[in-house]
Amino acid sequence: MTPIETAKSIITTYDGPRLRIMEVCGTHTHAIFRLGIRSLLPENITLISGPGCPVCVTPVTYIDEALYLAQHGVTLCTFGDLLRVPGTHGSLATARSSGANIQIVYTALDAVQYAAEHLDEPVAFLSVGFETTTPGACLAVQEAEAQHLKNFTLLTANKTMDAAYLAMADSCDAYLYPGHVCTITGAKVPRALTKRGISGAIAGFTAAELLTAIAAIIKKSQTGEPYLVNAYPRVVTEEGSPAARNLLETYLEPIDAEWRGIGILKGSGLALREAYAAYDARRVHQIPPQEGKPNPACRCGDILRGACTPPDCPLFGKICTPDHPVGACMVSREGTCSAWYQYSE
Repeated sequence: MTPIETAKSIITTYDGPRLRIMEVCGTHTHAIFRLGIRSLLPENITLISGPGCPVCVTPVTYIDEALYLAQHGVTLCTFGDLLRVPGTHGSLATARSSGANIQIVYTALDAVQYAAEHLDEPVAFLSVGFETTTPGACLAVQEAEAQHLKNFTLLTANKTMDAAYLAMADSCDAYLYPGHVCTITGAKVPRALTKRGISGAIAGFTAAELLTAIAAIIKKSQTGEPYLVNAYPRVVTEEGSPAARNLLETYLEPIDAEWRGIGILKGSGLALREAYAAYDARRVHQIPPQEGKPNPACRCGDILRGACTPPDCPLFGKICTPDHPVGACMVSREGTCSAWYQYSE
């Protein structure tokens, strides 16, 4: 049999104890649906969609901070996924329709370029992401510093995944670790978690890579010992990207951060170091404390924790749709609700 046929056989013939596998990455969630992998799983294997979408886990408070800046004359540069995420009172989309200057960019460096071309405007880049995209925000600060720009800042909501792996460990028996994040952190980060009894496999994004990772989890779970399998070796090394991590350590420092649905996770956030305070939107624009209030009917928080699936939410597919999203999980292209709505029958 070919490797992919072997992996499929291991999965479809599994008859052991119940096995809960959490795919942490939102791109994995969509790929698993799109490739029909759920249809191969026996009843004793459950795939749980975890908190692997940076837009989804960004709290309402952050959107409210961004809206405060927009309402006070700051031009916002943002990735498109954030535009329709609801804040306490409206979204960035509603603010733009009311006259706020909100620019869609594709990279953080695009925001620096915009600031350089509009020196009369205060410009803030909405920096949301995990280890994969955060180095780009650091490069933006580096470039703004090199150009001596005085009108460019970051509004940070960057996070690292380590604390989330620990916080969610009781929700699953093994993780499908995100390949993109592990490209930066290296396999050594999830490998260290095995010492704390946490198991999983690093997965790529093709059918063969995902099936291989799931099959590896099934095989290793039968040993009864914590394990880490790197099923994405063509991209993920043991050390990851030292250059990217050096950028993070140079410009950013760990802080406690709020994750939607999970709460405050110690040391899981990243904020600009004191040396780069001139690029910190919160300090430069003196944003007052915000008290974000999510829609109480929305179950995004429960979905991100794996406590329920999207169809368990009374809003899903009725009031909350991609055209009229109520929660971040339906807005983001990596969101769990978006995947279930798009691919489920």
